Amino acid sequence: MEQIRCNCCGRLLGQGERAGEDYLKVTKEWGYFSEKDLELHEWYLCEKCYDSLIQGFQIPVKIQTIEEVL
Repeated sequence: MEQIRCNCCGRLLGQGERAGEDYLKVTKEWGYFSEKDLELHEWYLCEKCYDSLIQGFQIPVKIQTIEEVL
């Protein structure tokens, strides 16, 4: 099973599909007109590192409250 680690702090977040805590997974398939043509990048952030990252944004993250979890 693949270990899932936060790419920022390196902390273990879970094994395979079984996470010990929630995290952000980013997958980006780069296309033409970039310096990374046809590369697929994937990385993970724990909640603490996510919070630190977004504090530096010039435009705040849009946050909505979800009424029901499907």
